[in-house]
Amino acid sequence: MVPEYIMGTGVMNAERLRAFLVSSNPDADPVFVQELVGMYIEEASIENVNHDVAFSQMCLETGFLKYGNLVTPDMNNFCGLGSIDAEHIGERFPDPRTGVRAHIQHLKAYGTDEPLKQELVDPRYKWVTPKGKAPDIMGLAGKWAIDPQYGEKITLLLRRLYESSTPD
Repeated sequence: MVPEYIMGTGVMNAERLRAFLVSSNPDADPVFVQELVGMYIEEASIENVNHDVAFSQMCLETGFLKYGNLVTPDMNNFCGLGSIDAEHIGERFPDPRTGVRAHIQHLKAYGTDEPLKQELVDPRYKWVTPKGKAPDIMGLAGKWAIDPQYGEKITLLLRRLYESSTPD
């Protein structure tokens, strides 16, 4: 069953997430993909964010790590944080772990009003008001992104992920 909410526990293991990304981007660095998957599972678990949702959103935002828009791989920005136009290309993070943590924290800000468990690294966290204003994925449309189909796009990726494998 495809999740509807941001908060919760993902069911896909690291190998299934890795295979999902690589199936859409066979040129992705396998070592980096494995490390990134681990970071998503770990960081999401700490904040009680569904790692399947966060990972699917990352796949949408980065084009399965192909990028091609304003955000580039060296920015370690896996969710388009602050990416608006040529003058506002997005936030930069010092390393992938910090970029993943910022993504998880930003998702948590939308998903719940519960406080963060780790030190704040998301520079845009304060702009999500009120906290918990979009607890379900569909609520991200028009809030996280101006695209009215944004929630549906994430849900379609989740459906693909769940149909391509069975949970553990």
